[in-house]
Amino acid sequence: MTEKITRGTSNVFADLGYPDAADRQTKTRLALEINGLIKARGMTQVSAGKLLGLPQPKVSALANYRLDGFSVERMMGLLTALSQDVEILIRPRDDQSAGRVFVSALR
Repeated sequence: MTEKITRGTSNVFADLGYPDAADRQTKTRLALEINGLIKARGMTQVSAGKLLGLPQPKVSALANYRLDGFSVERMMGLLTALSQDVEILIRPRDDQSAGRVFVSALR
């Protein structure tokens, strides 16, 4: 029996059919960075919450990637509270297809 393999896109949320796939991917990538910084600093959820101005349950939601209560803008603010610069670069595409949002981090 031969199984059919379907190649996914670079966005798992789009592959799963979410209508807000781009936003979900952006928030997940931002949360990955925030959670990595909190872990690297050895912070508890309580201490992270104090630094970020969040109650501990919100830090827990962030740590568990339950991101519906967070906007991209708010997450960028959390990164700046963690002493990170957030840079937004806008550039034209080579073709006329819809643009994409990328999140990348330098460490």
